[in-house]
Amino acid sequence: MDDVDRRIGARSFARLLGDWRPPDGRGLADALADRVRLLVLDGRLPLQTRVPAERELAGALGVSRTTVAAAYDALREAAVLRSRRGSGSWTQLPDDPISGTTQSPFSPHGDRSLFDLAHAALPAPSAELRRAAAGAVHDLDALLGGHGYDLLGLPALRTAIADRFTRRGLPTTPDQVLVTAGAQSAIGLVLAAFTGPGDRVLVEHPTYPNALDAIAARGARAVPVPMGTSPDGTGSWDLDQLTTAVRDVAPRLVYVIPDFQNPTGAVLDAAGRERLVDLTRRTGTPLLVDETLAELALDGPLPPPVATFGDSAQLLTIGSASKVFWGGLRIGWIRGSAATVRRLAALRASIDLGGPALEQLVVARLLPEVEAVTAARRTELVAARAHLLERVAALFPRWRPSRPTGGLSLWVDLDEPVSSRLAVAARRHDVLLAAGPRFGLDGAFERRLRLPYTLRPDRTDAALERLLLAWRGLDHLDTGPPAEPVAVA
Repeated sequence: MDDVDRRIGARSFARLLGDWRPPDGRGLADALADRVRLLVLDGRLPLQTRVPAERELAGALGVSRTTVAAAYDALREAAVLRSRRGSGSWTQLPDDPISGTTQSPFSPHGDRSLFDLAHAALPAPSAELRRAAAGAVHDLDALLGGHGYDLLGLPALRTAIADRFTRRGLPTTPDQVLVTAGAQSAIGLVLAAFTGPGDRVLVEHPTYPNALDAIAARGARAVPVPMGTSPDGTGSWDLDQLTTAVRDVAPRLVYVIPDFQNPTGAVLDAAGRERLVDLTRRTGTPLLVDETLAELALDGPLPPPVATFGDSAQLLTIGSASKVFWGGLRIGWIRGSAATVRRLAALRASIDLGGPALEQLVVARLLPEVEAVTAARRTELVAARAHLLERVAALFPRWRPSRPTGGLSLWVDLDEPVSSRLAVAARRHDVLLAAGPRFGLDGAFERRLRLPYTLRPDRTDAALERLLLAWRGLDHLDTGPPAEPVAVA
């Protein structure tokens, strides 16, 4: 086994496990093993992490050592733990995660027999993508005589991205744009430029899971600022609390998703955007704005982009072709001052030397068509959102889903802290879920579940029927008579 320095203490592990015990107190070992397996496959417990000794964890959890030993034995049998006598046990990824109890919703496997309610992502707009790809092959001829490396991104795409920002009310020039390999790459590059190990990054809570992963991978520390709940069940920003956090914590970066916040679906209003920009400007705190979902408004226009309220070298905006076009393109971007873009490009030289040329040419052709594509998407998504809300109300009357005005998913209050257990049970019925704690820190949001409305209606119905079987199979607390079904807006 490779030498591994990463370890987790018994108390930290207990917090990460959250409320894992079945309500009836039976089957503790199986429940503990299921929760650890979910944490590993879900990415919340990093690979090659040394877990606490049996006696230490038993003391932290208030269970017998026999219970922990049985859970660890089951995890070794499932190849989630690997042990060495006298040294301890480490987490690992099974050779075939699909055959396990559950699967990471962000894993590389793409088994189409599974009902995927974990990814909030759409299939490609086939006709437009094929047309753009055919044109991009022709455009490629002009590049074949060169070496093919471009740290900033192809000029055609940078111009198309700049033009799109300008049409949205934020004047932008191509030298303010850096093309990346998706929004995730953009987040990682900004973190590398502005943070180091131990630095604090202020985040909304809940937030985009892969951003939390990127912060942890950098060795930085995510500091959560809780989101409130608005009347539509989405979320709201407590800017007073955020202001206090910026002043008390002195973060090296603030990361926000103001447009259909992932996962709550909340939208930060214009006054809030202006106040946020003013706060970060006055405190000298870099602000990273994630606009990945900004093109997916369903019920009217969004407020202006955040940077329109005070553009500066400390304000960066990231976007992506993945949500509005297709995730397989793996094209994202960063918008900032020209000087900041040059700095990021210089740093990028040690990471990936630029992105794929053909995909950039495809997106350069797609972006001028974005309004036509989003119009078609809007029609489909409005119907899909209404259908999902109707079916959830009929099948799960206790659940309280949000009613977002855009984006790709609902944020559901389950009325019980069973999200991780439901994700495990759903996988047994071939349904993939992203449990609520995937979007938070320290096991938060066990009462929550993100449900995307990106599947075809027939697939959605089949997935929910299977999910209902998983839900009924849980040991539920007695919470009184059923709630009235939620009306569909």
